[in-house]
Amino acid sequence: MTTDTSAGRDAQAAADLDRAAVEVFAEKVFGDVAGAHTVFMAAIGDRLGLFRDLAERGPATSRELAARTQLAERYVREWALGMTAAGYLERDPASGTFSMPAHHVPVLAEEGGPAFAASAFYDYSTSYGDGFGRLLDAFGTGEGLAQDAFPEAQASIERLTAPWFVNGLVQQWLPRLPELEEVLRAGGSLCDVGCGQGHALLRLAEAFPDARLVGYDIYAPAVETARRRAAEAGVADRVRFDVVDASHGLPGRFDVVTVFDVLHDSRDPAAILGSVHDALVPGGRLVVVDVAVPDDPAENVGPGAAMVYGLSLQYCLPVSLHDGGAGLGTAGLPQALLTELAQAAGFTDVRRMEIDDPINTLYVLTASG
Repeated sequence: MTTDTSAGRDAQAAADLDRAAVEVFAEKVFGDVAGAHTVFMAAIGDRLGLFRDLAERGPATSRELAARTQLAERYVREWALGMTAAGYLERDPASGTFSMPAHHVPVLAEEGGPAFAASAFYDYSTSYGDGFGRLLDAFGTGEGLAQDAFPEAQASIERLTAPWFVNGLVQQWLPRLPELEEVLRAGGSLCDVGCGQGHALLRLAEAFPDARLVGYDIYAPAVETARRRAAEAGVADRVRFDVVDASHGLPGRFDVVTVFDVLHDSRDPAAILGSVHDALVPGGRLVVVDVAVPDDPAENVGPGAAMVYGLSLQYCLPVSLHDGGAGLGTAGLPQALLTELAQAAGFTDVRRMEIDDPINTLYVLTASG
């Protein structure tokens, strides 16, 4: 009798379920899956230069596009039809040509431009294969993964962040900090911690020819690339790059230190802040650019937040957990935590500066005198 009553209650609960709500959520899931497939196809177009070809050479049939890019027509046709279905391309039914609308070009094909977003496709495409398998294993062990485990992600990060330095650093960020501009114009010293392949310092070298600039990064291949770029740009005599683990201290003393998109995925952000503080002259400034997130994770919702958490699982969280690391992850450095860590390291002031950026925010920290 009890079993029958329980079954009756379950049946009634199922009958009372809001079918409209179920359908709405099912549509959302379907849309998310369709979006995932769209990004997968877009990653192909980015990697193989298909978007760039259409932007530079104009409309083409799948046969013409395949010939121009030296790819197989049948694959190109499937890709172009898929991108048309997704609204990335347009197809002329009379001629059979595919084209890219003019307002799509800056987003999909203008590498390094302020609207360029195709580097995000690269991130997504590398989450398949061995990397995905390693991530599943990490869910079981709780262990992190070394930066070397993500060689393709390095190129993706460089492409993602390059527009910040090309279009934002000198034009938007530093003008908010005129006192730092004055220091650099007067020949002051600046160290970029986590310099990567050197985009920021090369841009600063161009804008401030008298400044003394050095970049440190723990990842040797990135440092090698930065050195080569400095030589090619003719600034190797005044911009130096070295392999340094900032959590163990920074060689030298500096007027300004910058940390761009690094602290949240570092193994020991507290130690890095301590090293930076000790390397700054009294009253020196640390400029931090990191992902803008609310202090309360409950407020971090919506498509943008979902993207941030996805990126974190793909790279930032595993790397920041490596070797017993702090494991902050992409969304793990809100202002309250940064302030707490900075004060513990000896900084006397943490200022948040709003910038015109959909992802990042800028902080200025002052070292104790």
